[in-house]
Amino acid sequence: MPKSTTLDDTLRQYAVPGRFYVKQDNGRLKCYACGHYCAIPEGGRGICQVRYVEKGVMKVPHGYVAGLASDPIEKKPFYHVYPGSKALSFGMLGCDFHCAYCQNWTTSQALRHPEGPMPLYVISAQELVDLALRHNCRLITSTYNEPLITSEWALEIFKRGKEAGLQGSYVSNGNASPEILDILRPYVDFYKVDLKSFNPEHYLQLGGKLQTVLKTIELLKEKGFWVEIVTLVVPGFNDSEKELRQIAKFIASISPHIPWHITAFHPDFEMTEPEPTQASCLIHACQIGKAEGLHFCYAGNLAGATGDWENTRCPQCGETLVERMGFTILKNNLLNGHCPHCNEVIPGFWD
Repeated sequence: MPKSTTLDDTLRQYAVPGRFYVKQDNGRLKCYACGHYCAIPEGGRGICQVRYVEKGVMKVPHGYVAGLASDPIEKKPFYHVYPGSKALSFGMLGCDFHCAYCQNWTTSQALRHPEGPMPLYVISAQELVDLALRHNCRLITSTYNEPLITSEWALEIFKRGKEAGLQGSYVSNGNASPEILDILRPYVDFYKVDLKSFNPEHYLQLGGKLQTVLKTIELLKEKGFWVEIVTLVVPGFNDSEKELRQIAKFIASISPHIPWHITAFHPDFEMTEPEPTQASCLIHACQIGKAEGLHFCYAGNLAGATGDWENTRCPQCGETLVERMGFTILKNNLLNGHCPHCNEVIPGFWD
């Protein structure tokens, strides 16, 4: 492919007219691909930096990936979706947040930090579907950057994937609009949300609004998506007893069956001062989640260091149902989605 020195060059080479906007009386195009609802003037860009207006048309990324891998589904993480299966994961460039600890900053923050590498691979939607089938994947997942801002491209892939028997999933920050969730629902079955904090001021630091993310989680559940939630616990940022309890209470108020993944931070990107999250912190957070009524709390990013908190246990009798070590399934004792000991139904997708 031709070499590009800036993201602007890249966007103009691999951009097509977008769909998810309305034209305002003042001539601006109001985007509803995410919860920011950017009103973009001629020649301008949205907060995500990858949706822009040219000659009265919104242009959006298309026809490439900046990251591509066949991953264990546990890496997304989805723990209640086909344990031990694989997901073809792809990502593009850009994000509508600017988290200082982003682990995928070379792609998600590429325009804001052009000093990072920008690997791009031209590919078609059908080629991605063919790759998924070739690698025996059950899902195709839009991840690595924020999937909402490139939903036109994801939907093109997922529609073809659905015809081939593949299911779609998003790994997202949850900054969604109700309009885009309605559009996604026929093609996206599984949706992972990062609930990064329960402090509105902290969310503003990251580039979002807490209430928008909370509303997204509510809507995802109402609309029938399978939802799993991740909180990356950052020492000194969101690890207080109060905040972890607030997060757990909120999730339980939506449904006690929603899996809550509490994962370990490591210094990255612009946040290099805090120490890595300790296993004891993750275990304590899981205990808080259980105390607040959540049935499925998981500790992540520290394989083998958090005791039983990587495993799925029956909320009724305590039987170990799915035993894990990191992204590896060691044992799956479920019988048609039921606990083999007490026959309790375990919410999820298990076949």
